[in-house]
Amino acid sequence: MVGLANAGADTINSIKQASEFGIVQGGQKLAGLLVFLTDIHSLGLKTAQGLVLTSTFYWDLNDGTRAFSNRFMKQANRMPTMVVAGVYSGVTHYLKAVQAVGSAKDALKVVAKMKELPTDDPLFGKGIVRADGRVLHDSYLFEVKKPEESKGPWDYYKLLITTPADKAFRPMSEGGCPLVAQK
Repeated sequence: MVGLANAGADTINSIKQASEFGIVQGGQKLAGLLVFLTDIHSLGLKTAQGLVLTSTFYWDLNDGTRAFSNRFMKQANRMPTMVVAGVYSGVTHYLKAVQAVGSAKDALKVVAKMKELPTDDPLFGKGIVRADGRVLHDSYLFEVKKPEESKGPWDYYKLLITTPADKAFRPMSEGGCPLVAQK
């Protein structure tokens, strides 16, 4: 396993070079620590096949992720990444908290309500916002498909492992967050 501890253009170039040098064809696997669906799209399956990566969102996980992603695709002409999905989910949860509080003027009340309300949306499912602000939800280990395994555009990942929310993130007790210590 060759771990790629880089991001963006550096990751894309590393994957291209590994493909050119036959690293994957020679039996080794690449593991990207921060890889986005759009990176795979720009690389193509022939180049990115076999890459192992983690993500908290994939457009084709379930009916909810597919419905959101197809609406997004119509507007943006690409499938959403985990960052896009995370922003949408976070803003949606914030707006639910504002509605429950009745105003956005008192930020402390809104944040407290966000931590009180469970998260529940079609992108990440049910979850919670911990006292330190971390949202807990499942995380996934994917492998990039071979070109012949793909059913069409943006069908790039096969799910290897689902890590449940309670195991996917560092325990709050190990975080040292000053927001938690203030309580």
